[in-house]
Amino acid sequence: MSENEVNNAQEQELDLNQLMMVRREKLAELQEQGKNPYEITKFNRTNTAGEIKSNYEKFEEKDVTVAGRIIAKRIMGKASFCTIQDCDERIQSYVSINDLGEESYKAFKTFDIGDFIGITGFVFKTRTEEISVHAKEVTLLSKSLRPLPEKFHGLKDPDLRYRQRYVDLIVNPEVKKSFETRSKIIKEIRKILDEKGFLEVETPILNTIAGGATAKPFITHHNSLDIDMYLRIALELNLKRLIVGGIDKVYEMGRVFRNEGMDIRHNPEFTELELYAAYQDYNDMMDITEELFSRCAQEVLETTKLTYQGQEIDLTPSWKRITMIDAIKEVTGIDFNTINTDEEAVALAKERNIIIPDSTKETRGDVISLFFDEYVEETLIQPTFIYEYPVEISPLAKRKASDPRMTERFELFIGGREYGNAFSELNDPIDQYERFKKQVEAREAGDEEAGMMDEDYVQALEYGMPPTGGLGIGIDRLIMLLTDSASIRDVLLFPTMKPLA
Repeated sequence: MSENEVNNAQEQELDLNQLMMVRREKLAELQEQGKNPYEITKFNRTNTAGEIKSNYEKFEEKDVTVAGRIIAKRIMGKASFCTIQDCDERIQSYVSINDLGEESYKAFKTFDIGDFIGITGFVFKTRTEEISVHAKEVTLLSKSLRPLPEKFHGLKDPDLRYRQRYVDLIVNPEVKKSFETRSKIIKEIRKILDEKGFLEVETPILNTIAGGATAKPFITHHNSLDIDMYLRIALELNLKRLIVGGIDKVYEMGRVFRNEGMDIRHNPEFTELELYAAYQDYNDMMDITEELFSRCAQEVLETTKLTYQGQEIDLTPSWKRITMIDAIKEVTGIDFNTINTDEEAVALAKERNIIIPDSTKETRGDVISLFFDEYVEETLIQPTFIYEYPVEISPLAKRKASDPRMTERFELFIGGREYGNAFSELNDPIDQYERFKKQVEAREAGDEEAGMMDEDYVQALEYGMPPTGGLGIGIDRLIMLLTDSASIRDVLLFPTMKPLA
């Protein structure tokens, strides 16, 4: 930073401090006069700005009481205009000394941008046809001690917007629409699953074992029990315990936590939907996934055709369904159905300069997964179900009867990104125990994301679990898709941020 830039920054900080001092002096003066705005506990607002502006004929010349934050103010001697912003709209008010009286009008002129006020008056249109409230009474409801940024020209720095979402919502009102859309999507998901007879439940966030996914967990400590515990990385195992217990259709939508890197698609805590249905399989889960995505798009966007980050996406059912091996063959010409040994697969990987990470075993299944990641994933723009995954990377999925090396698992890809993961759930306790053992071996070999042994879950399976289909969807990514948001931080009100030094 140059010397001039340093000086300018110091001057701006000084200006801010001076402005805040002036506002505190105004507050102190009000308090001395017995007019402390913070002592007001209730204000009887009759209507919002949105109600008035969308039904002008109903409100014309009628008295209303509105309330909101001052976002603009124009003083013109004995008459002034101000604009307030409430929960859903902005509305202008005409304020004059003749209507308020000299003392109240003088007080109004001292109000600052950012202050909350209540206005009682009648609705009319100005000469420029702007719907407004002709004020008869103005009440200061709360004092803003800190000026809004850039004289209300907007908060543009993304990092600051995420850190100070409260300011972002004030100065960038359009941001609120993304979170209103988020709420609509979640309501629609619940509506669909309720229609299908699913029961919504809540399961523990703190667990003694981190299971149900391949991810590094967050660790905390329970003082009373004097044990380490894990924030859940998935919802899966507890929900399947409920299937064992006789709840045939169950789901949960809630926060999960993964101690992994952060980027435009990943936040350490995010919202996941998981659902499980007895007597169904992964084909049924494909059908439910299609319905969830297409109906949410239709409800929110009123169409199943959308643009995401410049890409045209069509969510209209029916979506493409293709095996992982066939998808690799379609893109590369390589047919892993003709490659039957680990040695052949590893040799092919080396020939193609595919690096096998130290945490990955040199097996045919792992190589198939690496080839898919390298060549195929980014090509899947339109909604595509990739199914039949290798057993090595699917520790909780049922094996394919005709080829036990593969599982009845799928993932959904849109725009080159993964949006959902589903299985015909493994309900063989002996097989499950052996797969847990392999995960433990991988963990002991240094793979921090490998699963743990969950003997209680194996015990639950030993009581018997019916054939079951299960599905997991990243809700934040779905919302990103339907709001055309580039970053997951744009659809989280309070994303995780590194503390400022």
